[in-house]
Amino acid sequence: MSDSIDLTGLKILVVEDEMLVSMLVEDMLSDFGCSVIGPAADLTEAMQLAQQGGFDAALLDVNLGGKPIFPVADLLRDNGVPFIFASGYGEAGIEASHRGAPVLQKPFREVDLSKALKALGLTPS
Repeated sequence: MSDSIDLTGLKILVVEDEMLVSMLVEDMLSDFGCSVIGPAADLTEAMQLAQQGGFDAALLDVNLGGKPIFPVADLLRDNGVPFIFASGYGEAGIEASHRGAPVLQKPFREVDLSKALKALGLTPS
Protein backbone atom coordinates (compact mmCIF):
# COMPACT_ATOMS: atom_id res chain seq x y z
CA MET A 1 0.00 0.00 0.00
CA SER A 2 1.29 3.44 -0.83
CA ASP A 3 2.76 5.61 1.88
CA SER A 4 0.97 8.57 0.27
CA ILE A 5 -2.37 7.54 1.76
CA ASP A 6 -3.53 10.30 4.09
CA LEU A 7 -4.95 9.31 7.48
CA THR A 8 -6.07 12.86 8.34
CA GLY A 9 -9.67 13.04 9.50
CA LEU A 10 -10.10 9.35 10.29
CA LYS A 11 -11.95 8.51 13.50
CA ILE A 12 -10.39 5.54 15.27
CA LEU A 13 -11.90 3.70 18.23
CA VAL A 14 -9.11 2.78 20.64
CA VAL A 15 -9.67 -0.11 23.05
CA GLU A 16 -6.75 -0.54 25.44
CA ASP A 17 -6.70 -1.27 29.16
CA GLU A 18 -3.16 -0.09 29.92
CA MET A 19 -3.19 3.68 30.40
CA LEU A 20 0.37 4.33 29.23
CA VAL A 21 -0.10 2.25 26.07
CA SER A 22 -3.41 4.00 25.44
CA MET A 23 -1.80 7.42 25.78
CA LEU A 24 1.01 6.43 23.42
CA VAL A 25 -1.48 5.16 20.81
CA GLU A 26 -3.54 8.35 21.16
CA ASP A 27 -0.41 10.41 20.52
CA MET A 28 0.46 8.32 17.45
CA LEU A 29 -3.03 8.70 16.01
CA SER A 30 -3.03 12.44 16.69
CA ASP A 31 0.29 12.70 14.84
CA PHE A 32 -1.44 11.07 11.84
CA GLY A 33 -4.28 13.63 12.01
CA CYS A 34 -6.79 11.08 13.30
CA SER A 35 -9.45 11.65 15.96
CA VAL A 36 -9.57 9.17 18.82
CA ILE A 37 -12.86 7.68 19.96
CA GLY A 38 -12.57 6.45 23.54
CA PRO A 39 -10.26 5.09 24.60
CA ALA A 40 -12.22 2.25 26.16
CA ALA A 41 -10.43 0.45 28.98
CA ASP A 42 -12.88 -2.40 29.61
CA LEU A 43 -15.12 -4.70 27.64
CA THR A 44 -18.39 -3.04 28.68
CA GLU A 45 -17.24 0.42 27.61
CA ALA A 46 -15.77 -0.97 24.39
CA MET A 47 -19.06 -2.69 23.53
CA GLN A 48 -21.03 0.52 24.20
CA LEU A 49 -18.77 2.59 21.95
CA ALA A 50 -18.82 -0.08 19.25
CA GLN A 51 -22.64 -0.10 19.32
CA GLN A 52 -22.75 3.70 19.05
CA GLY A 53 -20.55 3.68 15.95
CA GLY A 54 -19.43 6.92 14.35
CA PHE A 55 -15.86 5.86 13.66
CA ASP A 56 -13.94 4.60 10.63
CA ALA A 57 -11.94 1.76 12.21
CA ALA A 58 -10.85 0.37 15.56
CA LEU A 59 -7.66 -0.70 17.26
CA LEU A 60 -8.51 -3.51 19.69
CA ASP A 61 -6.31 -4.79 22.50
CA VAL A 62 -6.99 -8.54 22.48
CA ASN A 63 -6.97 -8.92 26.26
CA LEU A 64 -8.83 -6.38 28.41
CA GLY A 65 -8.22 -7.13 32.06
CA GLY A 66 -8.28 -10.86 31.38
CA LYS A 67 -11.35 -10.70 29.14
CA PRO A 68 -11.06 -11.35 25.39
CA ILE A 69 -12.09 -8.56 23.00
CA PHE A 70 -13.72 -10.92 20.50
CA PRO A 71 -17.38 -9.96 21.24
CA VAL A 72 -16.50 -6.39 20.20
CA ALA A 73 -14.64 -7.65 17.13
CA ASP A 74 -17.71 -9.75 16.21
CA LEU A 75 -19.96 -6.69 16.43
CA LEU A 76 -17.59 -4.58 14.33
CA ARG A 77 -17.24 -7.32 11.71
CA ASP A 78 -21.03 -7.73 11.53
CA ASN A 79 -21.36 -3.95 11.00
CA GLY A 80 -18.63 -3.82 8.36
CA VAL A 81 -16.25 -1.73 10.47
CA PRO A 82 -12.59 -2.60 9.90
CA PHE A 83 -10.38 -3.23 12.90
CA ILE A 84 -6.84 -4.14 13.86
CA PHE A 85 -5.99 -6.35 16.79
CA ALA A 86 -3.09 -5.41 19.09
CA SER A 87 -1.58 -8.31 20.98
CA GLY A 88 1.60 -9.24 22.77
CA TYR A 89 1.06 -12.75 21.41
CA GLY A 90 0.76 -11.70 17.77
CA GLU A 91 -1.47 -13.86 15.60
CA ALA A 92 -1.21 -16.74 18.08
CA GLY A 93 -3.49 -14.78 20.44
CA ILE A 94 -6.35 -14.50 17.94
CA GLU A 95 -9.26 -16.95 18.09
CA ALA A 96 -9.96 -19.02 14.98
CA SER A 97 -13.01 -17.03 13.86
CA HIS A 98 -10.84 -13.91 13.51
CA ARG A 99 -7.72 -15.41 11.98
CA GLY A 100 -6.69 -13.36 8.99
CA ALA A 101 -7.66 -10.06 10.63
CA PRO A 102 -4.79 -7.55 10.83
CA VAL A 103 -2.68 -7.92 13.97
CA LEU A 104 -0.08 -5.56 15.39
CA GLN A 105 2.42 -7.30 17.64
CA LYS A 106 2.94 -5.33 20.85
CA PRO A 107 5.03 -3.35 21.33
CA PHE A 108 4.63 -1.66 17.95
CA ARG A 109 6.08 1.50 16.48
CA GLU A 110 4.28 4.48 14.96
CA VAL A 111 5.30 3.34 11.47
CA ASP A 112 3.73 -0.09 12.12
CA LEU A 113 0.42 1.47 13.15
CA SER A 114 0.48 3.79 10.15
CA LYS A 115 1.08 0.90 7.74
CA ALA A 116 -1.68 -1.19 9.33
CA LEU A 117 -4.20 1.66 9.08
CA LYS A 118 -3.22 2.46 5.50
CA ALA A 119 -3.58 -1.21 4.56
CA LEU A 120 -7.26 -0.98 5.57
CA GLY A 121 -7.80 1.46 2.69
CA LEU A 122 -9.89 3.84 4.78
CA THR A 123 -11.39 7.17 3.83
CA PRO A 124 -12.71 9.56 6.47
CA SER A 125 -16.46 9.40 7.10
